[in-house]
Amino acid sequence: MISTCMATILRVTRQALVIRSSLSHYRRLSSASMLIEQEKYSWLKQLGLSAENKGVFNGEWGGRGEVVTSMCPSNGEAIAKVTQGSVEDYRETVQKAKAAWDVWADVTAPKRGEIVRQIGHALREKVDLLGALVSLEMGKIKPEGVGEVQEYIDVCDYAVGLSRMFAGRVLPSERPGHALLEQWNPLGLVGIITAFNFPVAVYGWNSSIALTCGNVCIWKGAPTTPLVSVAITKIIQSVFEANNLPGAICSLVQGGTDIGQAMATDTNVNLLSFTGSTPVGNVVGTTVQQRFGKVLLELGGNNAIIVLDDADLDMVVRSALFACVGTAGQRCTTTRRLILHESVHDEVVARLKKAYSQVPMGDPLDDGVLYGPMHSQQGVDLYNKAIEDAKAQGGKVEYGGKVVDRPGFYVEPTIVTGLPHDAEVVHRETFAPIVYALKTKDMEEAITWNNEVKQGLSSSIFTGNLGNVFKWIGPKGSDCGIVNVNIPTSGAEIGGAFGGEKHTGGGRESGSDAWKQYMRRATCTINYGKELPLAQGIKFGE
Repeated sequence: MISTCMATILRVTRQALVIRSSLSHYRRLSSASMLIEQEKYSWLKQLGLSAENKGVFNGEWGGRGEVVTSMCPSNGEAIAKVTQGSVEDYRETVQKAKAAWDVWADVTAPKRGEIVRQIGHALREKVDLLGALVSLEMGKIKPEGVGEVQEYIDVCDYAVGLSRMFAGRVLPSERPGHALLEQWNPLGLVGIITAFNFPVAVYGWNSSIALTCGNVCIWKGAPTTPLVSVAITKIIQSVFEANNLPGAICSLVQGGTDIGQAMATDTNVNLLSFTGSTPVGNVVGTTVQQRFGKVLLELGGNNAIIVLDDADLDMVVRSALFACVGTAGQRCTTTRRLILHESVHDEVVARLKKAYSQVPMGDPLDDGVLYGPMHSQQGVDLYNKAIEDAKAQGGKVEYGGKVVDRPGFYVEPTIVTGLPHDAEVVHRETFAPIVYALKTKDMEEAITWNNEVKQGLSSSIFTGNLGNVFKWIGPKGSDCGIVNVNIPTSGAEIGGAFGGEKHTGGGRESGSDAWKQYMRRATCTINYGKELPLAQGIKFGE
């Protein structure tokens, strides 16, 4: 069964291993032809990157796997090469990480928090460079790239405070001379598999909290953003070395589906955190469950903004613009459905079309650009298919709908109207800047439509009615993990737990009590007296 499941992973994710177009040509590229060797991009070397990089770190840098070329989505040019890890590299890294845990688990929680604080400080010193790297390799605009790194820094700050606060409870015991309490301990080894769209922040959410809780980490970053993974790991490495701690506490194994398969089936991995598509997450989750492991899934989202007839339409348009167009529609929290009251539908669509026409498109590293490329040709292909299917199912393209004729992977942000709320293409999550505007008659219908999709990540309603607000956030309101009012579906803060329900996976990361997912709870009964009373007043042998 496991082999069948993992074969599915291979089929579903193989395209994500590298950007496949002309890959053999790129592998033959000389170092001199890569962006890192051009003066314009020489700043990459300040992050410890070079034309050829190792993609495995476990206290030492290495890698015996496939050599991949990281491609820039804004121009289609090669940035640099990374040698990925092999399964043998992974197994060696696991053993080194387990040995490092013996050291790390003996470090007190506040001291672990201090190490995480230093990681945040080291990131802060290079936040602009790292943000530019995210922009170059992933494709999001630089302000978003910098903001993503800042999110990692913020989580580090949060984890520092957490290191002196996470605690069990002392509970009343019914037995005289007994104490009843909860003890929280680290799980041990946490595996972290992240996606291309947030190559820094998601690792930060997981690793900062996991480290503070006393775990060690092995990270498999997205195969198409390997330079981000290497650069971040080099910064973390410097912190552990400065504190005379094993570097394998935070290990890296860049690789493809073979590494993902090894992590999913490995009983040494006490918790596997996976961020990615719902189909692959389903396979990962069931595979880990077969070995009775713990899994944390952050999967897809088919997120909706509901706009009622009393909404502030100025706020609606500004919010929808960011939620639909930001990151070129490649956030898991991107708004993919606008459920508009019939009295405001036409006005919102018209104003949004005007706003779309004013969004500057270009190189995401350039000042003033608000809209960059898709991450890969695969994303462009999915965009094209969704547009074709929307038209075939009766939709009207109000804005966009075309691939942009320029280097890189650019498409037009797109608004589609006229589709039924339950059209197949509307219920399908397409990781692209396409939003479907739906016309609804009232709030009850709108909530039903919001909840009828398989995913349950993020949702938002725009209204000025307090009664509507509390209905929306209540038991008969949104069934999502993120339920917003008068703000977009995207742009979550780190203080709350991030995650969703249903096919989104049910996992929670970042703030609130998400730290509990990285620890195991023991209920402890301590007898400090001389008698042995049984619970529930049972008499046995007396």
